[in-house]
Amino acid sequence: MDDIAPPKPKSNLGRKRGVEQRPKVLSIATKAKYAAKRVIKTQNDKIKKAQQLIHKAKDKKESVLKTDSALKGTATAVMTDREVEKLPPNVQNHIEENVVFRPNKGPQTEFLASSEREVFYGGARGGGKSYAMLVDPLRYCDKSYHRALLLRRSMPELRDMINHSQRLYGKAFPGAKWREQEKEWRFPSGARIEFGYAENLTDVLRYQGQSYTWIGIDELPQYPTPEIYNFLRSSLRSVDPEIPVFMRATGNPGNVGSLWVKEMFVDPSEPNIAFDVNVDTIVGKKKITRRFIPAKLQDNPYLMQTDDYLIMLSSLPEVQRKQFLEGDWSAFENSAFPEFSITTHVVQPFDVPRNWLRFRTCDWGYASAACVLWIAVDFDNNFWIYREYYTKRVTADIFARQVLEKEHDEYIRYGILDSSTWARRGDAGPSIAETMIHEGCKWRPSDRSPRSRIAGKLALHKQLSLDKDTHQPKLKVFSNCTNLIRTLPMLPVDRNNPEDVDTDAEDHAYDALRYGVMSRSMHPHSYAANRYMEKETFKPADRIFGY
Repeated sequence: MDDIAPPKPKSNLGRKRGVEQRPKVLSIATKAKYAAKRVIKTQNDKIKKAQQLIHKAKDKKESVLKTDSALKGTATAVMTDREVEKLPPNVQNHIEENVVFRPNKGPQTEFLASSEREVFYGGARGGGKSYAMLVDPLRYCDKSYHRALLLRRSMPELRDMINHSQRLYGKAFPGAKWREQEKEWRFPSGARIEFGYAENLTDVLRYQGQSYTWIGIDELPQYPTPEIYNFLRSSLRSVDPEIPVFMRATGNPGNVGSLWVKEMFVDPSEPNIAFDVNVDTIVGKKKITRRFIPAKLQDNPYLMQTDDYLIMLSSLPEVQRKQFLEGDWSAFENSAFPEFSITTHVVQPFDVPRNWLRFRTCDWGYASAACVLWIAVDFDNNFWIYREYYTKRVTADIFARQVLEKEHDEYIRYGILDSSTWARRGDAGPSIAETMIHEGCKWRPSDRSPRSRIAGKLALHKQLSLDKDTHQPKLKVFSNCTNLIRTLPMLPVDRNNPEDVDTDAEDHAYDALRYGVMSRSMHPHSYAANRYMEKETFKPADRIFGY
């Protein structure tokens, strides 16, 4: 082994002091082994680079073929920037001259690229939401089983979207035909995009039994309840495993349905962060993935070319400015009770004294929600809403038993129930109210006199306003009454009658509260609790004559 030169010793950096370092001696076989490894590594690197070149060439070929098919109208005309970048420069230049639509960077691009099952794209006006809704269903129009439905609430609003589609779809897919009678586009592949409108559940029944792979609702908060949205979700299905199903919606805050849209999409997670909704099925627990994508005017470079639209939105009243310019879902302009404040009117629960008068009040519903509120009146005639029960699809007899169970044997002086429940159901059989009373849940009818709704709203305003001496309201709500706290501040005013609330909104807790407030006379001496208060004695103005 003397003929083998030892390897050069490595640097002494990092060695321990005082420890002798001996040089290592390698055999000829070991050196050959290392040399072979280096050769193999070099060859593997060359093979890897060759494979990458082949992969790039294959991608470029596929992109060229896809582009050629798209321009001919025989395949999807939706392409990503990454696909375009793979093309030769001359083809890229040709494409740039034929681009029909390119999404704005930011939320519009994120919306069109979203893979979640349900996505809501909403916020400020002018963010490019409606145009994104027109483009999104084109993604799978090269597949024969793709069928999309795009909805607006009214026909005039739908007509505007149809006009925009006629400037876009024919260019994006040569050979696509618009059929006026059916209100749908038919594409060369056999795919279809249908335009429709639905103002109420009766209108939406025309889509019952239909099958769609993509459903979009433009201006979703125009619907007062989620019933139409949920009904359409049942028509979302696909028979082609290559076509996923999507539910898409857009909208602005400030509409009658802003509350439920906010609760479904805005509140559960931070903006742009997907979240799961757990669903119990016959095969176990499953998930639906949702996402909220906020939009602002600054996201649309076309409207930001000048300051005109920005100045106009900035000049609006404060609440409208927050809604339309900032996309603030907490701002509410038409609030029927702007004086209601969580910090002022909501308190932590406490044990209600047994000698306070207690009663319950109820707005009944089966398909719509039913709400019961339990109210205590203290010795100063203040209202304390200390419990609520909010449910739906419960029959009157079971509902009555559930109400009694929640009272825990406490003494309830009386109950107020919507007077319409005393109406007979058909020619025979007890009314809803009579069914409850038969179960031992006693009620008396609410006030249904002319203008009782207006009087009840005014009475509630008075209870919510601050007393000029105590600076406290006469009505307070326990924090466990979540549905009353949730719906009351966002309850809108009726646009046709500003003295009343919008009855299309979720007003069940409000109606129950209104019945309860109206059941107690506004004059302080008429309250039962005043039997504990000292009565004022007669004081003559003139002591000599006694009068």
